[in-house]
Amino acid sequence: MSPFVRSRRAKPMVSLPLPSLGHAVARAAVLAILAGPVLVEPALAAPDKAAIFGIELNDPGVVGGRKARPDEARRLALVTDELRKALTAGNAVEVVDVAPQATEIAKQAPLFKCEGCAATIAKSLGADLAVNGFVEKGSNQIFNLYVVISDAASGKVVRAGQVVIRADTDDTWAHAMRWVVKNRLLAEPLPNRS
Repeated sequence: MSPFVRSRRAKPMVSLPLPSLGHAVARAAVLAILAGPVLVEPALAAPDKAAIFGIELNDPGVVGGRKARPDEARRLALVTDELRKALTAGNAVEVVDVAPQATEIAKQAPLFKCEGCAATIAKSLGADLAVNGFVEKGSNQIFNLYVVISDAASGKVVRAGQVVIRADTDDTWAHAMRWVVKNRLLAEPLPNRS
């Protein structure tokens, strides 16, 4: 007989037992447990709260330091804004307003010389981290930008970064800050984040 022609004889039907209700529930539970981790995304920890202080000027050529000139003050504000934007862009930190401690900040300034006072002020603001930094003037065209992230509770340095700025323009200062954040401060996730 040709394989394409059907046989007219009835074939015996094989019947499989239907699973009991208990088996069906158990199978569904096992599938839910196995599929659960695949279907549910892990919850991300809330970002740490950070007190981001203004970037300051250090001119080692002047004994006792000096106040920033208007053009330097504008650039310091520019890099401080770049720092805030870069740290909050990837949800790395939640910025805490430092204005309520403006008097204490002014009293302790410059923060890069006060031996951990930035962490103490950050802690009083309810922040987990203190972020501060300074630009050190080497010459009219060469500057060093330093940024430090410290644990507010202990004062321990969590991350730090430094870069040399080789031109005195807004673009080079802003680019330097973005580079420090990307390649030094956030090259790896901050502690307690993954």
